[in-house]
Amino acid sequence: MNPGAPDHSAPLTTTLRRAAAHAVLVGLTLGSTLAQAADILFIGNSFTYAAGSAVRTWRADSVNDLNAQGIGGMPALFKAFTQQAGLKYDVSLETQGGVGIEWHLENKLGVIGQRPWDVVVMHGYSTLDEKKPGDPATLIASTKRMAEFLADRSPGVDVRLLATWTRADQTYEAKGAWYGKPIEAMGRDLRVGYDQAAAAAAPIVKGVIPVGDAWLRAMASGVADPNPYDGLEPGKLDLWTYDRYHASTYGYYLEALVVFGAITGRDPRSLGNNECAAFELGAVDGPNCRVAAGGLRRTRWSRRRQGEPAEAHSSGQADELPPRALSPAFGHSWPTAPARGFSHGATDWSGHGAELVRPARIELATWPSEGRMISTSPRSPRSASVG
Repeated sequence: MNPGAPDHSAPLTTTLRRAAAHAVLVGLTLGSTLAQAADILFIGNSFTYAAGSAVRTWRADSVNDLNAQGIGGMPALFKAFTQQAGLKYDVSLETQGGVGIEWHLENKLGVIGQRPWDVVVMHGYSTLDEKKPGDPATLIASTKRMAEFLADRSPGVDVRLLATWTRADQTYEAKGAWYGKPIEAMGRDLRVGYDQAAAAAAPIVKGVIPVGDAWLRAMASGVADPNPYDGLEPGKLDLWTYDRYHASTYGYYLEALVVFGAITGRDPRSLGNNECAAFELGAVDGPNCRVAAGGLRRTRWSRRRQGEPAEAHSSGQADELPPRALSPAFGHSWPTAPARGFSHGATDWSGHGAELVRPARIELATWPSEGRMISTSPRSPRSASVG
């Protein structure tokens, strides 16, 4: 097999782990002693709180949202990965949609400075500057100010900048600042800006987490489709959600993998088939999750074909659900399904005109002592600010 060609026989989230590992390996040596700390804070916008995806409120109770908005987001995925790796991190986040680091400086220093932090991960506006796309001046100045504030409150704090991803809408739509350029152009410009900001705030800022590089790697290797406007190529992922600038669940999953590798020094591929966050969110790979975590339990489903008498319907256990039953959390359409579980009158989930006739709920034990409810449909899209 061509080593540069995508391996379509591998589970999709496994290929994302490879892309994440490659991006992290370029910037540091995995396994080195990095930030093995207990308290980590994420400062960001909708690119951190995972707007446009099921990740936004996923496992919100596992992290500490300093703004009390019920966000789980990418930090909750990071938390899940550390738990599966046997690491202990107390994860907090402070997020606001459509802003850069300068907004947090003006509005949230009281919240951010209320306790010391061992590690802080932060990023700016998605185009570097809302009014001057591609101009890193504001990012550089605000990074330096925030780093100095954090170091004053938490001497020895390890601050990392998170370089965000290229936006399809900025590349393929005529109004975009990178219109007419390759999809890689915006990602590379962002990385240059973040590198400059990190250098200006050194040694407090220890480096840049290459999330955008991982996105480009996924596209270059054939894992992800680089142009969502011309249709999704067979066998490839769409890293963007419906608005073509925020990420899909796959995109946020890749973001969290890169952060996990950069912060912990662990190879994202080490999570292996025992990684169950993707399975819980709706991926169909994660074959060991049921065994390693105690399995699916107290789960029943029932269905009948449209027009079929009620007594003729079939039923079964959760492990008999068709693979597509868990796919909506990854961005597929499920127009009328509720936020949690199935319900009477839900639209066709089997592909054969089936109608569910009893509520069914999916409960996944991600470890033996805990059961969590899986949302089987995307939440209704909320108006999300550009970040």
